[in-house]
Amino acid sequence: MNTSDNPADNGAVDGDLIRPVGYERPTASSRKSLTLSPVKALLTILAAVAVGVLWFLFSARSVQVVFDPSADDVVIDRGMSLALSDVFLMFPGDYQLTANAMGYYPLEVVLNVGEDRNQRHEFAFAPLPGVVDIVTDPEGVSVSANGVVLGETPLYEVDLEAGDQHLRFEHPRYQPANASIFIEGRRQKQAHTQTMRPNWGDISLASVPAGAEILVDDEPTGLTTPAAAPVLAGEHEIRLKLAGHKSFRKRILVVAEQAEDLGAIALTKADGLLTVTTIPTEAGVTLNGQYKGISPIEIDMESGRNYRLQVFKAGFAPAQRTVSLKPGEELKISMSLNQNRGDLVVLTDPPDAQLFVNGQSRGNANQTVRLPTTPHNIEIRLDGYAGYKTTIVPKEGLTQEVKVRLLTIAEARLAALKPVIQTSQGQNMRLLEPSSVTMGASRREPGRRANETLREVALTRLFYLATTEVTNAQFKEFATGHDSGKYEEYQLSKDDMPASMVSWNDAALYCNWLSKREDRDPFYRTEFSKVVGINSGSTGYRLPTEAEWAWTARYIDGKEQLRFPWGDNLPPTDRNGNYADHSAAHMVGRIIFGYNDNHIVAAPVGTFPANARGIHDLGGNVAEWVNDFYEIPSADAVTDPLGPDTADFHVIKGSSWMHGTVTDLRLAFRDYGADGRRDVGFRIARFAE
Repeated sequence: MNTSDNPADNGAVDGDLIRPVGYERPTASSRKSLTLSPVKALLTILAAVAVGVLWFLFSARSVQVVFDPSADDVVIDRGMSLALSDVFLMFPGDYQLTANAMGYYPLEVVLNVGEDRNQRHEFAFAPLPGVVDIVTDPEGVSVSANGVVLGETPLYEVDLEAGDQHLRFEHPRYQPANASIFIEGRRQKQAHTQTMRPNWGDISLASVPAGAEILVDDEPTGLTTPAAAPVLAGEHEIRLKLAGHKSFRKRILVVAEQAEDLGAIALTKADGLLTVTTIPTEAGVTLNGQYKGISPIEIDMESGRNYRLQVFKAGFAPAQRTVSLKPGEELKISMSLNQNRGDLVVLTDPPDAQLFVNGQSRGNANQTVRLPTTPHNIEIRLDGYAGYKTTIVPKEGLTQEVKVRLLTIAEARLAALKPVIQTSQGQNMRLLEPSSVTMGASRREPGRRANETLREVALTRLFYLATTEVTNAQFKEFATGHDSGKYEEYQLSKDDMPASMVSWNDAALYCNWLSKREDRDPFYRTEFSKVVGINSGSTGYRLPTEAEWAWTARYIDGKEQLRFPWGDNLPPTDRNGNYADHSAAHMVGRIIFGYNDNHIVAAPVGTFPANARGIHDLGGNVAEWVNDFYEIPSADAVTDPLGPDTADFHVIKGSSWMHGTVTDLRLAFRDYGADGRRDVGFRIARFAE
């Protein structure tokens, strides 16, 4: 109800009517009270920025990055950082560091920033190869550098790694030569000239009468007396041959670069001369029971006498005849030898197998064949079965028997492989016949990381896996200057400890070195000591694939999939493996409470019990490089994976003596890197076939 007499005093209401009221525009002073001035807004923003900068300055670590030599450019990715000359302000974590310097290989490493307030990280560039011209006098000399054949001279713009290079020069007619040169590297050009010294001596010969043919070890020289024959150093037989005369023979020892004159040799006129050839050649020849040599041969004889000439050869019946020469006669005789033969009875299972003798088909294998009494390659074949091969020497007048049961491909495959083999360095390797494995971990598994994608993997290729990790002593045979160093005051470089501080690339090069040492085709393709690819069909030594490692470590009889190396629950029983125990509490961040393994750092390989497959230390001691490049895998099922074709890092599997948390003790745990670490080593593997 309105109580005022003046309708305007009561707003817009007049009884039931709504009336308009006046509008007054707000003044500048009223608006000012509702908004910030530009100056105040700017000050507010600057204050917020200042607070953020101060927080970053006080929270970040001071990281000094030093390069030898100085880097031309440095890029740090995957994290917040602030560059101040060679000092960076960074939060703890892993960063991808890329640096370049003129004349050196690009440096791509993981920079691990720890919790220390002030840190210093040093990196050394590896120089690019040098460019070398190699010429020799004479040309056509084979050149090798540190055992690797470069080719025949002249060689231009050959890439050689920086440092000392041992050159070896070889030519059939010249003395081998060695030279050591220091390669500056960094694509700098150098040249080396080598003069070869002759590996022969000049032997001067004359004869009476002249014109005799000169032979060395019964090989014609193309020279006739008088002449100086260049004869390679060593012991040789010199022969002078002239029609109607007895041959002159003399054994001499030739010294390189020393001439010798045998003087004038008087040749004796032959009373009779007999030349004997045989079919086949290289048959033994006797005259009146005295051995004369191997056919074809020339024999001096007296005229007017009867001689018994006999020729013989293994696997043939001997032949003989009587010969007589007139004075001054030169007679040539050719004699054929008949092969001895013996019977061979072949019996096979399955009965429809086929017989091959010296590569030639003889039809169904179940038969009797008559063969010469010389070695024969016997082969039994049948589609779907592994073949059988042997060498047989039939005996004249005797019947030999061969019984063969052909194995199926699968039977032969396993029969041909030894369950345990040993490398030339004494490492034991077990034959493993894998099946399928579920890799990764469920999202519900405590400690799971995002890179542990669940996926099904089928493995079909049999492989050998070393029962222990490569030791310092074994790795030093490949890299004599290697040192695993120490952690605080504890040594990591004892001979029987696992080799650590080894980059993935050096681990792969060690595998190639061991393959070449055993005449195996290397698994890794390299250029200038850098791994650039793989030969997937090779049976050379390599690092195990991530799938092979997981199958070997996690599966028991293809049924149970382990969570930890010892089972499914923490903690492990004492001395189960070498992990971060209470003795290492003063050195590492997290330990397994209540656990003791009696080793503060790395232990000698094989110290702890092997797993169900006979493999030691798949959990604990050192984590291990595997073959695969690192990626976060998809959930798609795959067969016999070797990993991505390329990436910046490689996968590291297994826990180490520094690990004590649920996350990294699990067998599904996946780490990655490229450079060596004090708690990362490796073991070797190879495909069985």
